[in-house]
Amino acid sequence: MDVSHPAEHPHRVRDLNDAFRRSFSGGRVVMSAGVAALPSVARAALLAAVRGFDRFDADNDPHGEHDFGVAAVAGYRCFWKIDCDDLCPRFASPDPADPAVTSRVLTIMLAEEN
Repeated sequence: MDVSHPAEHPHRVRDLNDAFRRSFSGGRVVMSAGVAALPSVARAALLAAVRGFDRFDADNDPHGEHDFGVAAVAGYRCFWKIDCDDLCPRFASPDPADPAVTSRVLTIMLAEEN
């Protein structure tokens, strides 16, 4: 029996996404050009806000995977999104609950860059 199968552990994807977002470890973090160009203090504050985000609800997290949020700091508003890709990474992961076949990518962008 595959103990990491989402049907057996419905919160496994959420837990993996939370661990990655809080630590920025276990995947790749990508900042848009706008975020990268922010003053270092504002950029650090936005990254800290993404790490500490915990305001998930039915509107921003309908599948309970904790893979999207909005953070605002010092007048800057950003969106962040976690994608679960295959290991290439070219396609979606065949099983986002299995780190052995999943590459997580956290993208952070200014709201106006959307």
